[in-house]
Amino acid sequence: METIRLDRSFDRYEELLVLIRKSFAYMDGRIDPPSSAHALTVASLQRKAHEEVGFAVVAGQDLLGCVFCKAEPDCLYIGKLAVAVGLQKKGIGRKLLAAAEETAQILGLPALRLQTRIELTENHATFAAWGFVETRRSAHPGFTRPTSIEMRKMLWL
Repeated sequence: METIRLDRSFDRYEELLVLIRKSFAYMDGRIDPPSSAHALTVASLQRKAHEEVGFAVVAGQDLLGCVFCKAEPDCLYIGKLAVAVGLQKKGIGRKLLAAAEETAQILGLPALRLQTRIELTENHATFAAWGFVETRRSAHPGFTRPTSIEMRKMLWL
């Protein structure tokens, strides 16, 4: 199992899209509004990989997980963290998080930031176990109640 960077030589975006959609499918019917993963396309993933820093965990020819990281002024935003169905709790998410932490350190950013949906309490627990703490709640456009939780992990002070 190794972590690779989604650089210009990466050409498996159709497989990556399937991985993300399958790993986010458990959210269908649980979260409102629906996941933005539904709006992803091969082309949008390619753009995302070129505009952000993306990583995948692979074992042989199998894609096991991915994450996209975007530099912000005071942190590295973590998005589309996905682990193949049936492979959660096997260290893949931690490998992806380690790649994000290394990227933040290279960029001189002291923290990681992510958003997770209010309804996904199991994700809150996982991220808390990884060192993230809730920093705020927000609502998607058109909603009067909070729909997302922002969490941060400080890497150094």
